[in-house]
Amino acid sequence: MNPSNFFQKASTILESLKKDFLFRILEIPSGIDLSSNDYLSLTKHPKLIASVKEGLDLYGAGSGASRLVSGHRDSFDTAEKACSEWTGTESALMVANGYAANLGLISCIANAKTEIFTDRLNHASILDGVRLSGAEKTYYKHVNLNHLEELLQKSKKREKIIVSETVFSMDGDFAPIEDLLYLKKRYEATLILDDAHGIGVFGDQGSGKIFEVLGKDKIREVDFITYTSGKALGLEGAWIGTSKIGREFLINKMRTFIYSTAPLPAVAHAVPTSISLLKTMENERKDILKKSEQLRKRLDLKKYPKSNSQSQIVPVLFPSEKSVLDAAQLCRNNGLYVKAIRPPTVTVPRLRISIHSDTTESTLEKLISLLPEF
Repeated sequence: MNPSNFFQKASTILESLKKDFLFRILEIPSGIDLSSNDYLSLTKHPKLIASVKEGLDLYGAGSGASRLVSGHRDSFDTAEKACSEWTGTESALMVANGYAANLGLISCIANAKTEIFTDRLNHASILDGVRLSGAEKTYYKHVNLNHLEELLQKSKKREKIIVSETVFSMDGDFAPIEDLLYLKKRYEATLILDDAHGIGVFGDQGSGKIFEVLGKDKIREVDFITYTSGKALGLEGAWIGTSKIGREFLINKMRTFIYSTAPLPAVAHAVPTSISLLKTMENERKDILKKSEQLRKRLDLKKYPKSNSQSQIVPVLFPSEKSVLDAAQLCRNNGLYVKAIRPPTVTVPRLRISIHSDTTESTLEKLISLLPEF
């Protein structure tokens, strides 16, 4: 296909997306934030901003190369130590972002001899990592451990990997972490958990959903945990919690680490500051979850379809792509920044509401008043 033919085809595809209300555009957010993953509102915290500025003065604007070439700095070592001590893992490895963490990790440790068992609603970064690995891909029904065990029993592969999010990014419900760990042990599988939306919001001192469920004595039984500093930590980047040998393996074999320019050293410098702030925000965490429950109850009263949300992520389900786009626009016209999430990201169109530490009850009242009746 020559370039002109490609663009003709692209134009046809884009027109089809517009017709089906699936076309996407970039826009600068404005109004009260009900869409971002900045759950503890740290992106604007003066101490965190000052820490990033200090890092810029110390390390400059960029890293200049991958960490294995000349991009490594002591700020990465300090940040990784702070991350592992906070979350209870033996070791940690920082990478560019959560997508690079999941994609690189899974494609690194799996191959054609592996069967990967993935929750059907796992994030795209997980599913893309599975595809790239060349492993046999097996979906299990969302958080259905009976189905997962049936599939594990039937597997003929010696190498098995189970992978799941802990707090699901579009539904706000929880994975059965203890049961996943049990199945990992029973079927001698490797277990990967993605705690991107649990870190900072759940657990003692914000140490994550996995730590909350398993505690410091059992969390190291999980082989790999991906975390992000681009959500509740208010920064960017991600890290993988694992054993020391696991970290060494990733440094030597994970392509998204080896061949990517290192994250900004200034951001790594600010990670311990973010962790220190999060450790003190127990009241804010309780308030986030309290307001999330209030919103779910108000949606029930308004007869919206019930979701399985148990977290700070509250989906408001809609019957069609057009109806959810109209609702999002109405909210934005009235000062609430809300985004419509549509296929293929999700199967059911929705407003994905994120509750933050600075979300007020009056904001939630306004949101409820703007939502249409069905």
